Amino acid sequence: QLHLVESGGGLVQPGGSLRLSCAVSGFSLDYYAIGWFRQAPGKEREGVSCISSNGGTTHYADSVKGRFTISRNNGKNTVYLQMNSLVPEDTAVYYCAAVPYVFSWDVASEYDYWGQGTQVTVSS
Repeated sequence: QLHLVESGGGLVQPGGSLRLSCAVSGFSLDYYAIGWFRQAPGKEREGVSCISSNGGTTHYADSVKGRFTISRNNGKNTVYLQMNSLVPEDTAVYYCAAVPYVFSWDVASEYDYWGQGTQVTVSS
């Protein structure tokens, strides 16, 4: 009944860009903060970015600050992650997640609902 679906991943060259989408159904996005996480093979899940329910507050991991931008369109129940200047270290499965209120935005266990993930590969 409650679903988040990521899309927009793919193969891109270093320095290129991708825009990921997180489409939410089954509940109103108006009342949920949305986080983006990523997980590379053999590594723990890492918080990438987070946006508040009204879009007024955003957070970014130091590794992506200045390159990635999170935004949301609550009318479409969709959150976006614009990724620019991509580097091979960005290669991972990217997940979006939702929670009514988040205290520690980059801690995966804070979030109640998760999507299935979308693969991003940065390689030449």
